[in-house]
Amino acid sequence: MDIDAHAEELASALGEDKEEVKRDLENLLEYSVPIDEAKQSVRRKYGGGGGGDASPTTVDIGDITADSGNVTVTARVLTVGKRSIRYQGDDTVIREGELADETGVVSYTAWQDFGFEPGDTVTIGNAGVREWEGEPELNIGESSSVALESEALDVPYEVGGDRDLVELEAGDRGRTVEAKVLELEQRTIDGRDGETTIHSGVLGDESGRLPFTDWQARPEVTEGAELRMEDVYVREFRGVPSVNLTEFTEVSPASVEVSDDAPRVTIDEAVSSGGMYDVEVLGNVIEVRDGSGLIERCPDCGRLVQNGQCRSHGQVDPEDDLRVKAILDDGTATVTAILDRDLTEEVYGGTLDDALEAARDAMSREVVADDIAEQLVGREFRVRGHLSVDEYGANLDASEFDLSADDPAARARAVLTEVGA
Repeated sequence: MDIDAHAEELASALGEDKEEVKRDLENLLEYSVPIDEAKQSVRRKYGGGGGGDASPTTVDIGDITADSGNVTVTARVLTVGKRSIRYQGDDTVIREGELADETGVVSYTAWQDFGFEPGDTVTIGNAGVREWEGEPELNIGESSSVALESEALDVPYEVGGDRDLVELEAGDRGRTVEAKVLELEQRTIDGRDGETTIHSGVLGDESGRLPFTDWQARPEVTEGAELRMEDVYVREFRGVPSVNLTEFTEVSPASVEVSDDAPRVTIDEAVSSGGMYDVEVLGNVIEVRDGSGLIERCPDCGRLVQNGQCRSHGQVDPEDDLRVKAILDDGTATVTAILDRDLTEEVYGGTLDDALEAARDAMSREVVADDIAEQLVGREFRVRGHLSVDEYGANLDASEFDLSADDPAARARAVLTEVGA
């Protein structure tokens, strides 16, 4: 994007200083305001009117891309959430959620209250389109128009934000969940207005578990509480979805059943989800990766140390530790299961001290990884833990790692029955 060209065009049309206009544009673009809407805002500031560069195009939601410019859509409102953000130095309340027509779903951010609610059918004119977390999003601002339609648009999507925890994805807004607070910690952080007390922990329902943060540290959010939480948003935290309660979240008592089991899915389903906080998979260990067995960690940050060097702290006096990085395959995909010291000691059949003694006797630290590989490779395991997916691959931080108790013959018979063989 050539900001100089846009600034020069605006400055010439408005009769204003180019550098001042450019600073105004850059300030708006920093907050992901689409360029067309940013230019309209600058025009209004200098009294140049709010006209855009082109008339907005009427489109189906399924045809919207990040390059669509300004558009007009007729859609059903699926969800409406409220959140306070810091914008241009001021606290601003925005509305956000999802819209749908028969062709697809798109998220939106509305910079003022246009009065629509879930279930309403609206025609939104002159909405800007920006890219948000890799997907197009409608930006509904001062230059947009919103008209309530009398006839409801029929869409193949659920109206309203009620979801089970397992259904939540990073980027969801205006959601409602009913869950039990399984773990709770109160912390003081350095917030945007100074020191702030928050709650963080783990929520659970029949479908699974997710981490959460209550930015208001509500007194009713206590360990063991069963709650209905209306208007939460979901963002990614350490590779998994995390539920966030804001000042606009309404919390009330609820009756919630919590399963002790994690949802069992195929590895492909788990990896395709982009990250799951508590999940169980079943697969065969096909390899124990390098970096398993006896390792050395930095005493300051806990990172892996090689040749006495930490990437963050340079030359250090490392601490010994045990770890396993096992590649698990279930026929649909692979994932790297990472076992901490406790689980590694279980599969190794000895303690860290035992491993160090074995390494000294063999005059090689590799003997520990070799012994672990003999125990694991070629055998089927049930693994439960937290799955994260990033540019380096899929990793499952294991909380449980056990030999599979499933009967292979019974499973084979079930497959044959399923395929009709």
